[in-house]
Amino acid sequence: EDPSSSSLTQNSVVPELPGFYYDSEKNRYFRLLPGHNNYNPLTKESIQYKAMECKRLRLLEEEEKQKKKTARAGLNSSVLLQKRQLGLLSSRSYCRMVHELKVNCMQRKKIEIHSPDSSVAGTNNFKTIVADVACERIFTVSDVEHGGCKYGIINLSGLGKESLTVEMYDNLYFTNRKVNSVCWASLTHPDSHLCLMGIAETPGCASLLPASLFSSTNPGDRPGMLCSFKISTAWSCAWCLNPQADNCFSTGLTRRVLVTNVVTGHRQTFSIVSDVLAQQFATQTPMLYNGCRSGEIFGIDVRQRNHKGQSWKAIRLFHDSAVTSIRLLEAERYLMAADMAGQIKLWDLRTAKCVKQYNGHHNENTVLPVHVNEEEGLLTAVGQDCYTRIWSLQDAQLLRTIPSPHPTSKDAIPSVVFSSRLGGSQGVPGLLMAVKQDLYHFSYN
Repeated sequence: EDPSSSSLTQNSVVPELPGFYYDSEKNRYFRLLPGHNNYNPLTKESIQYKAMECKRLRLLEEEEKQKKKTARAGLNSSVLLQKRQLGLLSSRSYCRMVHELKVNCMQRKKIEIHSPDSSVAGTNNFKTIVADVACERIFTVSDVEHGGCKYGIINLSGLGKESLTVEMYDNLYFTNRKVNSVCWASLTHPDSHLCLMGIAETPGCASLLPASLFSSTNPGDRPGMLCSFKISTAWSCAWCLNPQADNCFSTGLTRRVLVTNVVTGHRQTFSIVSDVLAQQFATQTPMLYNGCRSGEIFGIDVRQRNHKGQSWKAIRLFHDSAVTSIRLLEAERYLMAADMAGQIKLWDLRTAKCVKQYNGHHNENTVLPVHVNEEEGLLTAVGQDCYTRIWSLQDAQLLRTIPSPHPTSKDAIPSVVFSSRLGGSQGVPGLLMAVKQDLYHFSYN
């Protein structure tokens, strides 16, 4: 017998047999017995969950033991410095590779959250966190037990201290809406407001809130909501920073896109044939990019007035599955897109072609964001399997896979923020992870 064919047989996928499951440790099949009173503890899902949980615990244990590791063979700080001094590495390449090294050495530490109202601190599960442009604050959306969501803002200035504490300010007036999407908005000054897309019941609701609502000042001095209106089911939102479409934000709805000027109240409607799950405005041109459930990505020039037919679509790209997140890179010649098949692709907008693909992401049916940090040369995404993965933007190599501190479940998918300046210009680098009721800081070693 050919030895190569023998090894191939051993490493091939074990065929599934109806009514049986295969135990890899015992190298044999076991019968799945019918349950009693509609309960069977031995099901394919329970077996898969047990295997995933064993893998997660093993990776957590390995991370605790292995303090230093690298994704590239032979890459270490001394070699990088030597190459930099010899002129073999540009400043940009040197900084990018240093970030790669640091990312692989990040250690997890739990953050202590303080709140003026101690009765609400740490009592609800984080659903999502979104950082402002300077990464000085993060806006939090938490699920509440009786339904709806609770909002808050966390000040990250305390991350530079040894105690790793942050201050969280809650607003208890807006708790009845289920939030689908949120973004920071710059109306009176950078990151002064927040766009919220939520579903009360039917129809949905779009709101623009001043960030000053979440402050420690006298509640009587707080401003009211800038605007709020009923809409059909809302999936996504984006704020425009281009001066040609100033004071505008977009809402991605079911089969249409709605662009609203919050000062004049003027609205533009673009009808499409799918749900818009992801949006982002360009800053150099008045273009709005949209990712749809159909897998299509298209651009809209928001200056135009004729919306008949499909001629207003400036560019069209296509994924094989629903697009859940899009991110324009800084020069706005490239666009990063992720879909529900777990594909993450980098598109060249000039040629409308995919130039890179980032493998390893896991998604089946959830709207999950991706985070691009061009200065550090990193791409970060959390999968439906609750693993946080970090890739190199340069060559799409997977640098690190971080297991969740909590058991895997649909309501425990972590939400993350990465920055080399968490807390502002003098802040600390690292990754913030919100999962369940806890907030963690993965700090550079």
